[in-house]
Order: sequence, then C-alpha cells, then structure tokens
Amino acid sequence: MQPSVSSDNIVVVKRMFLLERGNRFLETNAVIEARQLQKTYGQALAVKGIDFSVQRGECFGFLGPNGAGKTSTMKMIYGRTSISGGELYVLGFDAKRQMSQIKGRVGVVPQENNLDPELTVLENLILYGRYFGMIRQEAGERARARLDFLGLEDKAGALPHELSGGMKRRLIIARALLNDPEILILDEPTTGLDPRARHVVWQKLAELREAGSTLILTTHYMEEAARLCDRLVVMDHGQILARGEPTGLVEEVAGPYVLEINSSLLNGDHLVPDGLVRRRETVGGRTFLFNHDNGTLLDRFEGLKLRAGQYLARPTNLEDVFLILTGRSLEE
Repeated sequence: MQPSVSSDNIVVVKRMFLLERGNRFLETNAVIEARQLQKTYGQALAVKGIDFSVQRGECFGFLGPNGAGKTSTMKMIYGRTSISGGELYVLGFDAKRQMSQIKGRVGVVPQENNLDPELTVLENLILYGRYFGMIRQEAGERARARLDFLGLEDKAGALPHELSGGMKRRLIIARALLNDPEILILDEPTTGLDPRARHVVWQKLAELREAGSTLILTTHYMEEAARLCDRLVVMDHGQILARGEPTGLVEEVAGPYVLEINSSLLNGDHLVPDGLVRRRETVGGRTFLFNHDNGTLLDRFEGLKLRAGQYLARPTNLEDVFLILTGRSLEE
C-alpha cells in the first residue's frame, strides 16, 4: 500500500524542488538571480551591489533616467560586459564562468539599430540565424515567420534605410526572436519613436508576454513600464530605490492622486491645507501635492482663484514615485 501524500505536502515539495547548475541552486521558476551585483568603469561604480530576481514568464522592468545603471545591468546579463562584483545566474548558469551556455538562449534588443545597411531585411535575419548554427533554409523559414508576426512581411526585400524608425525597432525585435530565446532582453525598445510607433511595439511585446515569454525591459517611459511590467525596480545612480508591482508601488509610495500647482501661488507652507496632503515635493517652479482627494483639496484652494495652466489635478503614476524617492523627475 502506497503512503498517502497530502496536497499541502505536494505544495511544499514543489517549493523545495531545486535545479543545480553551475554550482548554484535556483528556484525552478527563477530565470535570473542577482546578488550584490556590481559594475565598475575605471573608478566609477555604475551598478552598486543590487539584488533582484526574475521569474519565468513575467515581464520584469528596470525604470530610471539615463545613467541610472539599467543598461549596464542588462549588458552583464547577456554578456556584453563583464561582472565587476557579486553574483549573477541566468537560467541557472553562472554568468561569470558559463556565458557561452547563456548566449544561445537569450534574445537581445539593444538601444541602437545595429543592422547591416547593405543587406535586405530578410538577409539581415538569415545572417543572424547562421550565428546560431541554423542552415540557410531554417533561418529563412524562421525569419519569414518573425517578420509576419511583427507585421513586416511586405518589407522583406527592403534595405534598412528604407524603413521607418518604428519598423526598424520591430525588425530588431524580430531578429532577437530568431533563436526562440527563453529570455528576451529589451533595452529601451521604444526610445525615439513617435507615439503611434511606440504603441505598435507595445502591442507586440504584450502579445509575447501573454504567450508566456519572459521579458526584461529597461525604460525611462513610465507608461511603458506600467503597461507591460508585472514587476519592476526603480533605479538611480546604480542603486535600486524601490521595487514591486507598478500599481502597488504607486499606491504605496505616492497615493492615488496629485495636484500640481505653481509654487508661487502657495506663498509658503501655510496655504497647504493640513490633513489633506500626504506628501509635498517641489521641482523647479512646480509643487506636487500628493493626496487622497483632489476635489476636496481644490475646494480648499478656492480663494486662490486658480486658472487653467496654473494647476493640474490627475492620478499619480510611476514618475511620481521617482519624484518622491529622488526629488527630481525621470527626464532630468
């Protein structure tokens, strides 16, 4: 007679089940684990001992301004740059010693559109496929499938300079998907695109996420992070300032609403109603009053006779989180 096993025991066993690769144990659903990860350039410490993990099937984001350390972190994950300190494991492999086992299993969308200008769209993808040991026929079949998914099938014979900025970014994503990567790394994938092109890229990335792909995204666009990411970290000066789900992070740090108002109208703290404002931040000539009810707050400011352009009442967002944590906006 077989011993009985309770459902609780099964759950415990699943949680304890571990993989051992590269002399490191990882939870089976964690595809990336970093502990005290550092990157130095000369005397400058660009990434200052950060900890994070990425779970299989999620979109994980790094949000922050230029120079925050986002790109340096990404480059360590896919082996473009060396690790200066700490530990980094990707798909169970030690990124310091086993990068050759990692590179074939990730796809990378860099910031730059590094396409071969003398090859057609299709030829660019076929050449890339050969780097992964694909024969020309297999590379061609995969390339056409990726172009179809990204809406570029009618551009197969075009040269890169004939494509719009949005088409080039989609082509870079198609190239990154050619080897069926277990992890897709996207370093500011929509920087420089107009709003329409940005939304097209967002739609395709959302489809990949819904299909179960693991995405790692760096961005300084708050809307991009909020739309795509299941979890994210906010970075500045090489450090992680906060982490969590986008909506939960906004609620925890900033609260639901903010009233932006010209600082000159307040004329000191005494005009800010007591008990209504949760946090107050000032950037340039604008004061941000974080609160739970913009309507009530505006009623209390009735004597100021505010005009359009002097204030903005809106819900809070991830940029407000950054403002509270650092005292400046993401664009600075």
